[in-house]
Amino acid sequence: MDYVSALVPPVVMAAFFIGLVVTIVKSQGGPNKAKEDAAVDAAISRAESVRQTPRAEGA
Repeated sequence: MDYVSALVPPVVMAAFFIGLVVTIVKSQGGPNKAKEDAAVDAAISRAESVRQTPRAEGA
């Protein structure tokens, strides 16, 4: 029975990993794609505007 207890954790982790990958693949595209793209575009534009803002002298 030691071999069963040795194999259970890797099998459980593999099952959760497969479930995670399937969830990620299913959530790509579809009706959520435009919303996700808009969120990424907004984050990029915020980062660029912060980077381009001139700093005050001596700050």
